[in-house]
Amino acid sequence: MPIITLPDGKNLDFSKKITGLDIAKKISKSLANQALVISVDGELKDLDFVIEKNCAVKIFTSKNEEGLETIRHDTAHILAMAVQELFPGTQVTIGPVIENGFYYDFARKEPFTEDDLKKIEDKMRQIVDRNEKTKKEVWDRDKAIKHFKEKGEIYKAELIESIPKGEEVSIYFHGDWHDLCRGPHLSSTGKIGKFFKLTKVSGAYWRGDSNNEMLQRVYGTSWASQKDLDNYLKRLEEAEKRDHRKLGKEMDLFHFREESPGSVFWHEKGWALFQKLINYMRMKQDVAGYKEINTPEVLDRSLWEKSGHWEKFGANMYTSTTPDEKIFAIKPMNCPGCVEVFNQGLKSYKDLPLKMSEFGKVHRYEPSGALHGLLRVRAFTQDDAHIFCTEDQITNECLIVTDLILEIYKDLGFENVILKYSDRPDLRVGDDTVWDKAEAALLNAVKATKLEYSINKGEGAFYGPKIEFVLRDAIGRDWQCGTLQVDFNLPGRLGASYVDKDGKKKIPVMLHRALFGSLERFIGILIENYAGKFPFWISPLQTVVIPISEEFNDYAKKVSDQIKKEGMSSVVDLKNHNLNYKIRDHSLAKIPILLICGKKEVDSNSVTIRRLDSNKQENMELKTFLKTFSALNKAFSK
Repeated sequence: MPIITLPDGKNLDFSKKITGLDIAKKISKSLANQALVISVDGELKDLDFVIEKNCAVKIFTSKNEEGLETIRHDTAHILAMAVQELFPGTQVTIGPVIENGFYYDFARKEPFTEDDLKKIEDKMRQIVDRNEKTKKEVWDRDKAIKHFKEKGEIYKAELIESIPKGEEVSIYFHGDWHDLCRGPHLSSTGKIGKFFKLTKVSGAYWRGDSNNEMLQRVYGTSWASQKDLDNYLKRLEEAEKRDHRKLGKEMDLFHFREESPGSVFWHEKGWALFQKLINYMRMKQDVAGYKEINTPEVLDRSLWEKSGHWEKFGANMYTSTTPDEKIFAIKPMNCPGCVEVFNQGLKSYKDLPLKMSEFGKVHRYEPSGALHGLLRVRAFTQDDAHIFCTEDQITNECLIVTDLILEIYKDLGFENVILKYSDRPDLRVGDDTVWDKAEAALLNAVKATKLEYSINKGEGAFYGPKIEFVLRDAIGRDWQCGTLQVDFNLPGRLGASYVDKDGKKKIPVMLHRALFGSLERFIGILIENYAGKFPFWISPLQTVVIPISEEFNDYAKKVSDQIKKEGMSSVVDLKNHNLNYKIRDHSLAKIPILLICGKKEVDSNSVTIRRLDSNKQENMELKTFLKTFSALNKAFSK
């Protein structure tokens, strides 16, 4: 009978078929009490899954990611169960696990209210107390379709109809309530615990298609302990305060309009911040040997067909047909245009590596439901660069890029960075032999960085493997920003070549690199990381000079002019409001330095400094102020 191999290499012999729970019991009583789910030869299974042959088994508890995700999956089911008990006639559709929680989509005419969410939570706790047993049944496909149609669950029946014939149709029961689900699940509802919270309701189209019916999506979170739940809810509360959309309005940085969904209307201060980031990046890239270029935003369909983008991403491209019936597309990415620049003039191996940078505006169609402030837009600027190199240069160039990225992130306040390595996706161009070379070269570079990394199977770009740089912000959230991709395919497709040492033409390797990724998205991340309180050097408006009364207006203007001569930004507030009102107004706008000017300051040629989030004031000679803050401002601009 089965021999079970544990993660530590130890084998357990059994004389008859067994379950995951049997294995946990043999190891220890405490593990049996804590066990939630198992993996059998790498595939997650219910704890009562019957094992009849030799295999490798891992047992997961709530301390493991697999165990916690199973808790969340079960909590989603309990949410749906509670909704149907409270609101008969409501249809359940899909309810997946997501980062830190879960959601379930419901078809119901009446909208869910805040009071409804409280009632649902109470009902969920009752279901946990009932400790309903969980069991799995495998049904005939036609039987399942008929069953759910007769129940009035037309969405569920449609899901089953989309399952390919021959695939298992598994139905999970929690007591009498049941749902289509692949599993795995906990052994009973009591195993979930009561450390969950329903967080919000939003609209969602059936299957994510705006042509379909609008459903109601209920979000929730679930954890292994009350402490973990409380900590998460505190993070949510803090994240709400930091919402870049709210702060962007308060700080007068940008807005959005329905006339151009997913496109940013930048205000003066927001655009100043945008340009500061570009200028900073331009300076860094100049030192690193990049040559800045600019390519057209509209290109003929034929180029996108050659590159492979038309076939793979045509549905997400904005296109236009001219009166002479030519089809053009607004570029969704900058890569083909950069190759066209490279192709001008004969290149030698002595020219490589050749680094070309571009702050290119791109457009990609995103479903309206996916748009989210600056974080998910349709029109955005990429800090793109493409490095043309030989195969022998790949690893070293990747290390150079990584060092540059980490240096820039550190300057901007992000020191906790992890790497994610992604290999070939199902949807790709190029031969597998080419992919083998690209993946090996990039993985060598990843390992050489000595940084923590994870592997995302099948998540590479369609033309090559990639590294994603993930930043952790001030409240512990992770943001994927920069990317580095190795491409053996696109240069050849677009006719790029160089003359090697032997006098023969060869195709260069192309490294795709973005540090911010999207300028728009990165600004959104910056706003939320700093809660709008930017470091002085990056603040779009660094100082506001406030005269106490009209008689000091001229001195205030003089101070402001001298600040601007030193390369800092400044305005004078001459509005007809009292001093306290002005301080509150500019503090809300997150201005880092307010300079108060009155008789004392005029007589001593000084300024009184009031820093953001401080009630303390300090008087400083104007000359000293200019020297001190000018140095602080220039520290990151050289």
